[in-house]
Amino acid sequence: MTSRNPRDRDAPLPPTIGTGATVTRLPGTAHRPAGGRPGGAGVPRNGVPRRRGPAPAPGRGRVPAPEGFPAPAELAPLARRMLVDAVRIARWAGDLDEVDKRGELLPEDARAAGRALAMTVGAAAKAWGQAMLVGLVEARDGGAVPGWRLHAWEHDDEAVVRGWSALFDAWTLLAPVPPAALRGVFAVLAGQAVDQAPQLLSFLHLVDGPVAESELLELLRRGLDERRVGGGAGGPGLSPVPHAASAVSAVRGTCREPQIDTPAAPSDVAAVLDWMLDGLAAVGALTRSDDAAELSPLGHWAVRAKLEEICTVAQTAAGHIEQSAFELLNACADYSPGPARAEYRAWVAARPADRAVAELLEAAQGDDALVRGLAFEALRVAGGPAEQAVRAAVDAPVLRPYALLWLAERADEGVSPADVLGADDAAWLWVDTAAAVLDHGETELLVGHVEGASAGDPVRLFARARQSGHPRAASVLTAVSSVHPDPAVARAARRSAFSVHTGGA
Repeated sequence: MTSRNPRDRDAPLPPTIGTGATVTRLPGTAHRPAGGRPGGAGVPRNGVPRRRGPAPAPGRGRVPAPEGFPAPAELAPLARRMLVDAVRIARWAGDLDEVDKRGELLPEDARAAGRALAMTVGAAAKAWGQAMLVGLVEARDGGAVPGWRLHAWEHDDEAVVRGWSALFDAWTLLAPVPPAALRGVFAVLAGQAVDQAPQLLSFLHLVDGPVAESELLELLRRGLDERRVGGGAGGPGLSPVPHAASAVSAVRGTCREPQIDTPAAPSDVAAVLDWMLDGLAAVGALTRSDDAAELSPLGHWAVRAKLEEICTVAQTAAGHIEQSAFELLNACADYSPGPARAEYRAWVAARPADRAVAELLEAAQGDDALVRGLAFEALRVAGGPAEQAVRAAVDAPVLRPYALLWLAERADEGVSPADVLGADDAAWLWVDTAAAVLDHGETELLVGHVEGASAGDPVRLFARARQSGHPRAASVLTAVSSVHPDPAVARAARRSAFSVHTGGA
């Protein structure tokens, strides 16, 4: 039987997984419109999902469950067991004449429910809150009445699972309150961390097994750092080409400059992660054991359901989830880092991890140096599942510097490029990123690329570029000779370009 609740229809939803949105709704259903009543428009008559057309219109049809993915009949018993107290209190309550302004039980009713159902008053209040969120009871005229979902609870598996997803959407409301000593930390970090929850959930879904909490902590920390340093535009002359700064740093043999603002203390991030995992566990989305977390079957369903919704009804102008890796990277070349990472997350999460990684590495081996750099930015989002393939890419000359940096930064994000790349790899990367600047940037960026790496000795820089073996070395040096404002530097670049063409040492 299909659900008849407007809340459960496939109306367009805020695409919060992998889209960079700040909405805290995570995989699940749209909120019921004010005054919404169970009714029938937009629901298949025979319970069979509508077939997806070549260009599905937002809000039309359901997405069939992927092959091998649990059906509502398999998931509903899990949700019923978890919400058994919510169902009991909803049936006990019947029609209540009065609830408080927030829809919660009055103290005397909570005590009465506790006595009748052998619960503590706190457990009764918690169960009532769950019943309200799931739709087992509904506020009406200052009181509460049984919701339509309560009547469908025993025979409509999809209604049960969709009801659980409404509970999942509200996990931040149900998360255990942190100790008083941590509330100051939460005022700063909690909202930012909740915005990172889609990334953590997508990663857990991709791994499909236990993930060490230390790995989740690192993922959360990186996400918070990206938010902190990646939200604004770069300063004047800063190249937008990925890895350009690393190339400059490696050629100069200097470390990256420290960030001006201070990241959150590791203990604070760990406390926020602990709160998040407790909240997600409280709604049955994951389990925690032995310092590891794993999505439950319901949690996997919730993540996949949102991804399927994104594929079907959230194909906006900035939606590239169904495109090839090359098309994705080309489209994201014009994005700022934050939105680009959001697109990468959605794209990676929508396909098997090994296939996503293989497609990105294949795109990286093309002629476009900018696409190559962007591919490794997307591989950062893929995380652990990409490590084996990236390690193998070290043997491919065109990918080697990028792969070495990727592996080193995964092990130690503060590592200096100069400590990772030898002179030859650094020179090759400098030429490759300069080619990306030349093809996609502005001339002053190419000048800045030279000035940043030359450290007052452009002749030495050009000699290393000439000897790098990069196929674009001559064109890069020629371009430098035509745009550099210093005549001496321009002449040095022109001589090196001529040496590449003639095979000179």
